[in-house]
Amino acid sequence: MSETGLEPRLITETGIDARVASIIEPTINEMGYQLVRVKLSGQNGLTLQIMAERPDGIMTVSDCEKLSMAISPVLDVEDPIDKAYHLEVSSPGIDRPMVRKSDFAKWTGHVVKFETSVMVEGRKRFRGTIRSVSEDAFVLDREAVGKDEEPLVTIPFNTLSDARLILTDELIRDALKADKAARAAANENFEDEDDADA
Repeated sequence: MSETGLEPRLITETGIDARVASIIEPTINEMGYQLVRVKLSGQNGLTLQIMAERPDGIMTVSDCEKLSMAISPVLDVEDPIDKAYHLEVSSPGIDRPMVRKSDFAKWTGHVVKFETSVMVEGRKRFRGTIRSVSEDAFVLDREAVGKDEEPLVTIPFNTLSDARLILTDELIRDALKADKAARAAANENFEDEDDADA
């Protein structure tokens, strides 16, 4: 856990994306959200995409609007991008980037695709099912293995350079179930606060 009590990201940005992340992440964290990813792309002119979520995994349109209104003035003051751009704040979505250890723990049993920054078991690109997660690594059951390769491989978290969930029927089902449970818990907490105020 970081000083803010939020789990730090394993996979972070480089270049201008990293500069933007360092500027906006304190604001995002203060508001009770977690930064998932920052990406500046050339689509629709220039688009700055900020992916964020609440720690419970919920991210509504209202949450996106709140973050956008808080982030925009911070970016205006710091002015890290020297061209006009469109700011887009969104949820990570179902086939989300995997950036924290807890992402791997939460989605154990699901298919992930990722790259490592160094060779692991003779390769840098992997696709398979997350079987288990420990403090420093996770075990992947590879979909495609060579004749001399074991299907199970341990991937140290500190070797990851990019990772995301792959959309499957099982992932959609489990994501909808997790979202429903998180929303029910959030509503319960909201009702408890109303009762306390009454």
